[in-house]
This record gives sequence, C-alpha cells and structure tokens, in this order.
Amino acid sequence: MRGREFFGGILCPFHMTEGNEPMKNNRFVAAVLIPGFVFMLIFAVFPVAYGLGISFYDYNPASTHNLFLGIENYKRLIQDETFWKAVRNTVFFCVAAVAGNIVITLFLAKIISVLPSKRLKTLFRTLLFIPCIAPMVGTSMVWKYGIVGTDGGTINQILAFFGRSPKNWLLTTLPLMIIIIVYTLWADIGYNVVLFTAGIESVPKEFDEAAAIDGAGPIRRFISIKLPLMGRTFAFVTIMTMANYFQMFAQFRIFAAKGGIDNSAMVLTNYIFKTSFLSFDMGYASAIATALFLIVFLVALVQNKMMRSDWSYE
Repeated sequence: MRGREFFGGILCPFHMTEGNEPMKNNRFVAAVLIPGFVFMLIFAVFPVAYGLGISFYDYNPASTHNLFLGIENYKRLIQDETFWKAVRNTVFFCVAAVAGNIVITLFLAKIISVLPSKRLKTLFRTLLFIPCIAPMVGTSMVWKYGIVGTDGGTINQILAFFGRSPKNWLLTTLPLMIIIIVYTLWADIGYNVVLFTAGIESVPKEFDEAAAIDGAGPIRRFISIKLPLMGRTFAFVTIMTMANYFQMFAQFRIFAAKGGIDNSAMVLTNYIFKTSFLSFDMGYASAIATALFLIVFLVALVQNKMMRSDWSYE
C-alpha cells in the first residue's frame, strides 16, 4: 500500500515508504521551532546572561570603560541593610498576599461553581476578571488618590463619618503595606478564580455525590474530596502566583516610590529600579536582580517539591 503499512493488522499512516516525506516533516518541524528558540534566546536567555555578567562590573552604560569588580557587588549585597530589609518586605508581602489570594479565590470559585445558571457563572467570572486586564499603573493611581488619599479619599471619608480625623496613609508603615496587599488582591484575584473554577468543575461529580450519600457536608466534601483532586491546579496556581508576586513592581512604585517611611514598603523590584535608574549603579542593581532571581527559583523548586500531586480518578 503506497505510503502506508499494516502493523499488527492496524493501518499506520505514519510510516512513509517514500524517502522525501520524513525530510519534509523535519523541515516543517525545524521551521516551526527554530524561530521560537531564537526568540527565547534573544529575549530571555541573553538578557539574563547579560544581567549576570554586568553584576561583576562597576557598570554604567554611558561610560566607555567599566571597571571589573569580581564579586565585590555581592560582598556589598551581604552588608547592605536596605537590601535585607527589602528581602524581608518582599517575603512578607508575598506570603501574606499569596495566602490571601488562595483563600479568597478558592472561596469565590466554590461559590461560582454552585451557581445554577451558566450565564451567572460567566457574569461573575467576567466581573472578577476585569481588574486583571486593567493597567496596574492606572488602577494604582486611582487607589492612591481616590481611596487612600488624605483629602477626599474613601478611607478617610469613612473615618470622618465615624468622627475620626483623616490620616495620611502613605506615611505609615504596616498600614501602607496592608493597603498595597489589599490592592494587589483586588487587582489579581480574577485570574485565579477562573483557574480554580475550572479545577472544581473538572472533578467528577460521582465522588461528591457518593460522599453526600455517606452523610458528608458540603464543607467536608470540598476539603476532603475536591481539594485533593485539584492538586495539580492548586500547585500550578500557588507556584505561579508566588513567582508573580515576587516580581510585583507597579503598585509599590506608585504607593511608595521611595520605599515608604524607613523603607517599610521597600521591596526588591523597587530597590533594583532605584539603584539602577536613579543612582545609575547598574552593576550593583544587577547583583540585586540576580539575588531576586535565585530567591524566586529556589522558592519555586521548594513549592514544586512540596506540592507534587499524584492522583487519578480511576
């Protein structure tokens, strides 16, 4: 049979007798993959390698001679109190924001999944997803001046209603960080709600129905049955959210451009920006960026190891 052969009585269309077909397939695969690899090398691998390289220099793009420092930038990093404060603030923000995100999105996804109408489910998912597609810089400005602002801000108007004097929240320490966390949750929960809703609805209903027959309540069924069977979705959402929150920048730049009072809201991304584009110490900023990369990489590895899920519906 031309271009096809039987293997064990099964017609196999993939074994070609004509010599030109495999070569054409290889050319097609190469034509599809090579542009993607080139794009990744140019816009992903090269910037990371270049940033790592200039972390060993006293680098200034306007200078024709950049002095090689070796590991001096990394020695300076260890002794930099602002860096370590930025690390603590970044870790606190990520842990608090990711925990809040997971709890809220799971709760909302569960509520949406039990709605009787498909149109209602789509409506609520869309409403929650709208802040995710809005520019974070723009919404941060709205929150800063419209909600947190000293004059006319919503928070201070509520305080005034109860007879309290207005407060400049941008000059606080912990309250400012909490405001940034609340804003981040508002701006970002829609994406995870969509993922968790899909994960909940993908669990076969037979398991839930069997547990209901055995007398398990809705909360018990969700925690003991659906949540374990959503292991891969839960792991993916947690890892990606944590990696994303470690790199959050826009809201910190808007709410606390200088890092807040006593650097109470200084995070690594803002410190990198400040060091590189305001102090023009790009070699040292690259060392900070390398440290951030290693932190995110190690956290992702640990999370991936802890949240490995091996399950089957069968």
